[in-house]
Amino acid sequence: MMRTFDLAPLYRATVGFDQVADLMDRVLAGETTQNNYPPYNIEKTDESAWRISIAVAGFGADDLAVEVRENALIVTARKAEDDQEGRTFLHRGIATRAFERRFHLADHVKVTGASHLDGMLHIDLVREVPEALKPRRIEISSQKPQDANLIEEKSVN
Repeated sequence: MMRTFDLAPLYRATVGFDQVADLMDRVLAGETTQNNYPPYNIEKTDESAWRISIAVAGFGADDLAVEVRENALIVTARKAEDDQEGRTFLHRGIATRAFERRFHLADHVKVTGASHLDGMLHIDLVREVPEALKPRRIEISSQKPQDANLIEEKSVN
């Protein structure tokens, strides 16, 4: 089942929200094409913090890579071929196929760390809004406004 949405009204009524429309396009397009390997959880650990936990059974820490590039968190895994030499499997139910999983990060979301424990890769994220973008309260004075002290430059003749 293919869903299509017309985002033209969004473009007509907004300025600077191109990223939102692009994100919606990516999510809707990826709904049917993205596989579910490996399974993962996204957990909210605080008001501005999250943890992504990815099931990576069969992979060691050296087989995994976590990278942040252009507001995207990219997790890749590749199992070394020499690990399988000389081994004969009668049944192989633990998938160790290579994968790449991408997560789009919102502005000011930073990766603070990653850990590999008990077959799970945990990636911690936090939103760090710069001071300049944080809301600030302006004190309202009841005194008469003061004129700005302007210094006039004297022209050089």
